[in-house]
Amino acid sequence: MIWPDAWRTPALFLREWLGRPAVVGALCPSSPYLARRMARAVPAGDGLVIELGGGTGAVTRALLDCGVARERLVVIERSPVFAGHLRARFPGVAIVQGDAARLEKLLPPDTPVDAIVSCLPLRSLPRADVTAIVDQCHRLLSSHGVMIQFTYDLRPPGHYAIGHTGLVTSETCVVWANIPPARVVIARRRP
Repeated sequence: MIWPDAWRTPALFLREWLGRPAVVGALCPSSPYLARRMARAVPAGDGLVIELGGGTGAVTRALLDCGVARERLVVIERSPVFAGHLRARFPGVAIVQGDAARLEKLLPPDTPVDAIVSCLPLRSLPRADVTAIVDQCHRLLSSHGVMIQFTYDLRPPGHYAIGHTGLVTSETCVVWANIPPARVVIARRRP
């Protein structure tokens, strides 16, 4: 059976979720509303924009549509299936198949990073992995850089922390037009 394009991406996402629900973290891809909200938080600049957990490319598409240059974008995706899908969908974008817990080893050394856009399910990953990921994000971000994370925890931001004392929440909002609704948290380096 040949599936129409509109069904291929959700079907791919569902197959990966069924195989590894704790790693994929959601039953369906991020909505265009959530993806655009995250992409709009990326600052202008010349440094890299790192996307963690590219999945099927909803946020990748929004980052490109919001003006992030292809040569500035690096997408880290652990799943070989998703990484292959992203390479086919976004030629010219650096798609790196690897584990975000080893982020510093996956990037060119001494490259300035203006934004880290994380679609990782930090609340369902092992604590050691979360610590490794967030510590590396803190070290990699330039002084004006931001980390953008979403969570399905809709409680006020005081109940949700990205998990590093060197990063402080500077902005947060709930995107109701997502299934399920999601909170976007934007953190900056502590002054």
